[in-house]
Amino acid sequence: MSTSDPAYVGDLVVPREKVSDFPRHSLTVRVTHWITALSFGGLFVSGVAILLSHPRLYWGETGNVATPSLIDLPFPFILANQNGWGRYLHFLSAWIVVLSGVVYVVSGLVTRHFRKNLLPAKADLSWKSFFERSRSEAVPTYNVLQRVTYLAVVFGLFPFVIWTGLAMSPALVSVVPALVTVFGGHQSARTLHFLVAAVLVLFVLVHLAMVCIAGFWRCVRPMITGYAAARKEHA
Repeated sequence: MSTSDPAYVGDLVVPREKVSDFPRHSLTVRVTHWITALSFGGLFVSGVAILLSHPRLYWGETGNVATPSLIDLPFPFILANQNGWGRYLHFLSAWIVVLSGVVYVVSGLVTRHFRKNLLPAKADLSWKSFFERSRSEAVPTYNVLQRVTYLAVVFGLFPFVIWTGLAMSPALVSVVPALVTVFGGHQSARTLHFLVAAVLVLFVLVHLAMVCIAGFWRCVRPMITGYAAARKEHA
């Protein structure tokens, strides 16, 4: 904890703000956050490489250049299926994300991280508080919109993108056919996988933009050290 010296203006002594370290993120949250961030980068790069080999999306069980497509993405066929490295990196990064996510979720349930830091209270479920940060604590918490978004990503988008990814694995589908039949076929799973992945990329871009707007070091510091600077005036 540190306190800055008072500022002098003429004959007046103007007290500055008290700056102290406030516990913000646990070690598990920080480690899994950075592992997921790096793995997501690998997923994005390898996913683009895989997509460029066949930038068309279909619905149903089968789909190829000789069948009608559901969506034609504005990319050329530039890799000619030479994307073995992309599939390997995608597979490796995906399993790292899965393992990191399992550790994060289990830890969050045991430590009540989700209930304390992400689950909105009934009193906060109003239109006004939806966009406002809580000011009752030394360090403002996430507003309701952020909490709902993070919960949707953790318990909705990530599990769904993992599920659709597993549904494209012939080995797993041969053991558990329901992984893909619920979507209506492998190509349907691929299309849904792409759409959810695109939403996750959008989430990451908005997340990074908000970090920059709020102050890059102010937001990144707690995710590295575990502590945030709490400010409050004192006489």
